[in-house]
Amino acid sequence: MKKIIFITGATAGFGKAIAFKFAEHGYNVILNGRREDRLRAIEQTLTEQFGAQVLSLAFDIRDRQAVEQSINSLPHDWKKIDVLVNNAGLAAGLSLIQDGQIDDWELMIDTNLKGLLYVSRAIMPLMVNQKSGHIINISSIAGKEAYQKGNVYCATKFAVDALTKSMRIDLLEHGIKVTSIDPGAAETEFSLVRYKGDPERAKKVYEGYEPLKAEDIADIAFFAATRPKHVVLNDIVVTPLAQANTAYIIKKPIDKN
Repeated sequence: MKKIIFITGATAGFGKAIAFKFAEHGYNVILNGRREDRLRAIEQTLTEQFGAQVLSLAFDIRDRQAVEQSINSLPHDWKKIDVLVNNAGLAAGLSLIQDGQIDDWELMIDTNLKGLLYVSRAIMPLMVNQKSGHIINISSIAGKEAYQKGNVYCATKFAVDALTKSMRIDLLEHGIKVTSIDPGAAETEFSLVRYKGDPERAKKVYEGYEPLKAEDIADIAFFAATRPKHVVLNDIVVTPLAQANTAYIIKKPIDKN
């Protein structure tokens, strides 16, 4: 019987790459995201390219009622979820905390923290009942070390780090693995979202060095999920070679000749 992976934020970036990686290796996939057209396109590709069974669930993880209704209504055969990847998350704005936009703060807290909790709360009992499962939380090095103007985004990722540790403790007796993957600078839609759709500002974030790619994180997630039963990779911090921590990246001048 094929294993099942549930991925939030699967319409782009890490989530999409993880979906392709696991489908390539024989998993059936539950895709979640807000953009239904993208979900359907990915579903079709995964089915045609890898022969995977795919179930698309278009809902916003910030909507508690939608989360509960969608997951509780899963067909019986789809409820044996082997891997949950809590990937959906974002940074909104880049301001000193005294200048921060409260709407941005609430968006990050509702998505990165409360949304992760809503989805996990709906799926963890299924894993407890089957006495197995693996939760992979996609966090950030911003959950290890704060940086200037990161404030509330960092706070949400520090909270994800604490939740991951708490999940690992509380779920230990049920044989459920819990892993945190904490990427550094990675070129996805992350900066485009942070800068409210400004492509020029987003592009500059990654100039002068080679950032991580979504596929790098997908490879790591798959490696973590396929360790022997007795082995758990608890916390994986990964950065591009040019990055030492949240604040220190070596950038080379761009040759414009």
